[in-house]
Amino acid sequence: MRISIGSDHAGYELKGKVAKRLTELKHEVQDEGTFGPQSVDYPDPAAAVAKRVQSAAADRGILVCGTGIGVSIAANKFRGIRAAVCHDLETAILSREHNDANILALSGRSTDHDLALKMVEVWLETHFLGDRHGRRVDKIRKIEDENFR
Repeated sequence: MRISIGSDHAGYELKGKVAKRLTELKHEVQDEGTFGPQSVDYPDPAAAVAKRVQSAAADRGILVCGTGIGVSIAANKFRGIRAAVCHDLETAILSREHNDANILALSGRSTDHDLALKMVEVWLETHFLGDRHGRRVDKIRKIEDENFR
């Protein structure tokens, strides 16, 4: 799988661990930065990852900032992106099963890094259930169509 990843300075350390784990799992990693601990604005890597997922240059994306909230808000401004902030295994699984999330947003400050790596693995392995959940995701697409003209 082609995975685009990005972070701000608060997520830099965890992003590095995620990239390493993805490589170990034989995924293709597309790193959109940041590439050091210096302060950067989180919308920049969020937009870079969202554009890759949106254009199908990446199959999925993973973003990390201090809370996961800022990068998810920025990524969700792109048509077709469903970025979900997850804090545990259950939310990671449900974001895929119920919401067909194509970007996982993580907290670099408050999520244990070992747990975050497990969340990444389960998120990548979990499939969208479709059925009634598909109907709901279709409604999200309709909202996008009506509001992103």
